[in-house]
Amino acid sequence: MTLSTVDILERLVGYPTVSRDSNLPLIHWVRNFLSDLAIESHLVPDATGQKANLIASFGPTREGGIVLSGHTDVVPVDGQAWTCDPFALTVTDRRLYGRGTSDMKGFIAAVLSRLATWSTTPLSRPVHLMISYDEEVGCLGAPLMIEAAESRLLKPAAVVVGEPTRMRLANQHKGLCWVRTRVRGITAHSSLTHQGVSAVMLAAELMDALKQISRELASRSPRAGFDPPYTTLSVNRVEGGTAINILAGSCEFCWDIRALPGDSPHSVIKELAAFAARRLQELLNDGKECHIETMLLAEAPPLQAEKDGLAEQLVRTAMESKHESVCVPFGSEGGQFQRAGWSTVVCGPGSIEQAHKPDEFIERAQLNECDEFLDRLIRRQCA
Repeated sequence: MTLSTVDILERLVGYPTVSRDSNLPLIHWVRNFLSDLAIESHLVPDATGQKANLIASFGPTREGGIVLSGHTDVVPVDGQAWTCDPFALTVTDRRLYGRGTSDMKGFIAAVLSRLATWSTTPLSRPVHLMISYDEEVGCLGAPLMIEAAESRLLKPAAVVVGEPTRMRLANQHKGLCWVRTRVRGITAHSSLTHQGVSAVMLAAELMDALKQISRELASRSPRAGFDPPYTTLSVNRVEGGTAINILAGSCEFCWDIRALPGDSPHSVIKELAAFAARRLQELLNDGKECHIETMLLAEAPPLQAEKDGLAEQLVRTAMESKHESVCVPFGSEGGQFQRAGWSTVVCGPGSIEQAHKPDEFIERAQLNECDEFLDRLIRRQCA
């Protein structure tokens, strides 16, 4: 039985592949789906064995193929006010609702739905499917997948990462850098502030320093095409303290840097470290020894526009629209593929504005457009 894009999307959404959980049930379903089409696949597991990337290829063994890349994990639904079951596809005339429909199981479903036709078509170049884990928590799975692919595949002509761009061709995106800062203060009774140092208040000083750095970044010359047109940073998670009447002994906060191509997130980290060192010395001069530790949690490089990029040329010929290339503010594994020397663009169905929200959806028209685009791309490059 041939499954449509919507049929497959229903199955994919039914697997609650939140990043904190295993993606293996979905991966094994995809692997069985490929096996039924006589397409071999290879798994690249993480260190725990609870998650895996998948690589599959068909067609002749030669250079010049097309890589279609997507991630299986989705963000949590905790605390979100959904009006439908996030892990059961809800279908209307124009929209399909469910966690991951737009980001980015819709693209994976579209690719899988085309395989029955592609795998029985005489091909001059191979088609490669690469599906990763843990993109939503820092693009952690893709490096292992790309490393394995480099040893198994001959160099492809192009990589298409199917993140939601409303089927516009994106040739640039910002980098991703996640950082955690831990602060150790000195506990004391809250009425005796002169005897201790609240780690929460010291952390607040560091966060205020980041706010000042953020303002300075926003004041620089804007970069055309990006929205917002500058490198951004934000603090999005804070934990610390034990009771209202105790000076907090510890506090930690996690923060996010989205750097423009050419900007270094490490310069922001160094600037905060310099502020922290000055503040610690001031406290030490007052006889109070505290500690501040900043750790890089995850980093993925930006996608940069390629001069005469082959991926952009191939994708553009397969698109019926003549829109200009766009820049997107989010990160993806695209920069990791590009760093490996593979020409890469981002192009996929759905809108990033729907991602990570309650009642996430994708439009039927977007899935239909993606189906047709994929067929044209493979027909023109590989058939």
